[in-house]
Amino acid sequence: MTVEEDAKRERAAGGAPDEESESAPDSGAAEAVQPEASPPSGEAAPIVRADASEESVDDEHDLSPVAPTQLGARRFVYAAYFGGAIAIAFIASKALDFAWMKLQNYQPSIGEPRDEIVMPLAGAIGGGAALYYWYRTRARQLAEEVAAEMSKVTWPSRTEVTNGTVVVIVTTVVSTVFFALMDKFWGFVTNLVYGGT
Repeated sequence: MTVEEDAKRERAAGGAPDEESESAPDSGAAEAVQPEASPPSGEAAPIVRADASEESVDDEHDLSPVAPTQLGARRFVYAAYFGGAIAIAFIASKALDFAWMKLQNYQPSIGEPRDEIVMPLAGAIGGGAALYYWYRTRARQLAEEVAAEMSKVTWPSRTEVTNGTVVVIVTTVVSTVFFALMDKFWGFVTNLVYGGT
């Protein structure tokens, strides 16, 4: 829009135009550029900065570190590594308990397995395994690719899940009743043919 159109609008609204609006704006200052089409009545026109640089917004596969609320697909990678560390720590704790019990058979003076020793060791094993695979570029890249593909999965809506569940339950009940009746019928026929009691 031009300055003359702004001045005509202000005159039509009953206000006198400012001297600044009639003069040409300073070319060195960043100004707001209004879109060419006028907005519908009651809505404000969006303001676009003339000095705003256009950036590509293709962050679909971008897994670079960002704020926790904007992790995107990378949050699945973190969750997988964390879950893997816990699973490995759990298995390690059971293996250490078993090894301690076997060692106790040979050296009874060692005593029962002590959780204050076993649990930190198991946690260190689980955390070490997670860090080891985190710093292996190929393993982390594979995990990030899987997470990026999984983020594209569309899950069914609540209605679709409910309808599918109802269909499965009704089909199961009807099939059960049908096969129970067929079993009774063929049992009756078999008893007639073979003279069973």
